[in-house]
Amino acid sequence: MEDLGSTLVELVCGDPAGSPGIGGVVIYDPRDELALPDSALVLGVGVHDRAQIAGLLAQLGEHGASALLVRSPVRADSVIKEASRRSGVALLGLAPGASWDQLAAMIRSLVDDGDRGEIERETLGGLPSGDLFALANAVSALVGAPVTIEDRGCRVLAFSCGQEETDTSRIATILGRKVPARLARSLEEGGILQEVYRSSRPVYIQALPVDESVLSSPRVAMVVRAGDEVLGSIWAAVRAPLSEEQGAALRDAAKLVALHMMWLRTGSDVERRLRTGLVGTALEGGSGAAEAARRLGLAAHPCVVLAFALAAVPGDEAQYIAERQQVVDALALHLGAVHPRAATALVGDVIYAVLPVPGDDEAAEDRAVRIAADFRNRLGERLSVLVGVGPSTLGGISLARSRTGADRALRALREGGGGRTVARTCDVLAEILLLEMADLIEEHDDAPAGPVARLRAYDGAHNTHLVETLDAWLDAFGDIPAAANEIFVHPNTFRYRLRRLAEISGLDIADPEARFAAMLQLRLWRHTR
Repeated sequence: MEDLGSTLVELVCGDPAGSPGIGGVVIYDPRDELALPDSALVLGVGVHDRAQIAGLLAQLGEHGASALLVRSPVRADSVIKEASRRSGVALLGLAPGASWDQLAAMIRSLVDDGDRGEIERETLGGLPSGDLFALANAVSALVGAPVTIEDRGCRVLAFSCGQEETDTSRIATILGRKVPARLARSLEEGGILQEVYRSSRPVYIQALPVDESVLSSPRVAMVVRAGDEVLGSIWAAVRAPLSEEQGAALRDAAKLVALHMMWLRTGSDVERRLRTGLVGTALEGGSGAAEAARRLGLAAHPCVVLAFALAAVPGDEAQYIAERQQVVDALALHLGAVHPRAATALVGDVIYAVLPVPGDDEAAEDRAVRIAADFRNRLGERLSVLVGVGPSTLGGISLARSRTGADRALRALREGGGGRTVARTCDVLAEILLLEMADLIEEHDDAPAGPVARLRAYDGAHNTHLVETLDAWLDAFGDIPAAANEIFVHPNTFRYRLRRLAEISGLDIADPEARFAAMLQLRLWRHTR
């Protein structure tokens, strides 16, 4: 409320001061199960009926949410006020015309530090690196006017409090997170932007007629540079030109803003590498896993590890690396919208995600499968991926167990997986066991032996199809007509082959143990060949 002010968000009822904070931002969907991080801020997109609002407040109170945000105007009648009081969930209103997506992005940027665990963050000028909202408020205090920080495309990166005291153009800029097209065109055609970017001092801009009904108040603009490169600008909505002291303060502030903008460009990569290292450590297990999970903010949460890999690897290595990075970035964005503490990392050629998922083990894994399938569908066929889902576990060193399960499921999918693209270990258990038995055979260098080996050798020497006959008969549970139809031969021919293979191999087809051993050998042969 302090950072965004009443331009975007108004308090309808409830006590925000009594909230423990915001543990994450969640978009409410009445058709989906309600799974919230602690102290969630819930965006009630499309929620407008008073009875629905009151019922949702009660439901959110049971899940420990901090606040519900709905589209204004909304009237807090006695029922809604009582529901807010009983649940302890504040009700907020979003200004008409404001974008839900942009609001969610702004709120996530404001609460990002708290959501990301305890990864240390450096400061610049006494403010957390990259925290442009805090910096905008500091600059506003220095010049005594509401300010925005914008990039070269006139997109709003951050803004200070007090915007409701400005003019219609500024409010439209905040709501749209971009300078309105008509005003931007006036600044461009009038040479004002060029003057701002060329000057080394604050530029005072008289009120501009934007259209027949709106007149923008005066502005003072200061370019933000890093060396010779123009990064953006600071815009203060003033009533009169700045004093000499205020102008000097704005010039100094622009240097600090440049540092923060450069940190956002480069420092975020450093933070991402740090998070990748922590995720890798947590997934490996061992002595450092518990501490890594704690720093990621995952130690106290039930989590599921997901393992992603491209379904089809391009022949061109550069293309493969580019497509894999696309999946990494898209996954981080997708899971960040699901849970603020979700963490992703590229380890080798596998993309891992650690997803906090509340609920019992089966419900958590089912939800993880749905989230993975939804992500895969959003990627489309051009970036088709396979996803192995590990078992639900409680943070710390147990993340390694979930990672192992995800790896086993992913391997089975890569080897075929029965046509699946997303699977838990239990979904592809037969394939996993066959692969791991094949690994043991290879490790011990066991040569093929027994009835099936004799049949393979006979087929190779005489160009017969006895192994195929045995395989079809076992798959059909001894149903000769069905088995004969499967390999396109007459049932009588199939019976002859069956007798012949029993004579050659010495296989007792009436013995269930012998049949099981033969079936297992045939399955293993499919994997090892």
